[in-house]
Amino acid sequence: MIMSEMLPKDPYNLIITGVGGQGNVLLSRMVGVMLARKGLEVTIGESFGAAQRGGSVMSHLRISRSGTWSPLIPRGRADAVIALEPAEGLRVLALYGNPRVQALLNTRPIYPIGVTAGEAAYPSLESIRRAAEGLSERCWLLPATEEAQKLGSPILGNIIMLGAFSRVSPLSLDREAFEEILWEMFPEDKWKVNLQAYSIGESLISAENARS
Repeated sequence: MIMSEMLPKDPYNLIITGVGGQGNVLLSRMVGVMLARKGLEVTIGESFGAAQRGGSVMSHLRISRSGTWSPLIPRGRADAVIALEPAEGLRVLALYGNPRVQALLNTRPIYPIGVTAGEAAYPSLESIRRAAEGLSERCWLLPATEEAQKLGSPILGNIIMLGAFSRVSPLSLDREAFEEILWEMFPEDKWKVNLQAYSIGESLISAENARS
């Protein structure tokens, strides 16, 4: 039986965004399966830029107790945003944010070609923070990539962000559900490091909350 507190509104709209190569699509699939196993209906819609060249990737997850919805979230109607790249997170918040949205942004930038070529400027992290805070009810900026690199692979930043989101989300993305999907989707030699990544995400959000 689905408990009402698992879903504060119907549908609950989650956007996961980043750039190609950050594990955005894998993360959206994991979240979708975890919630579906709780008895919820999850519709996923995705949009891609030039993903192979580091283009934008965005997954829309529409989560419901009893029905399916259009796969794309209407503008201004996101309930939560997980951004694996900070400028992409700000772009999504500008389009889909509202005074009630919660946002988690990874702090490590991935510069587009225009920036690396000197044709455009990338916003400072502090300006991203200020803008994101103005476009959301609550925003957390977390050093997920830096922590992932300590584990040996920056791709683990997506699992760190999942662990962090599990601590602030009203959705049932608990550790037990993560472990269950981990055993099925990853080879055994990847279990330990992914569990470590999830735990780091939990710790990062706890530390950030303690400072606020």
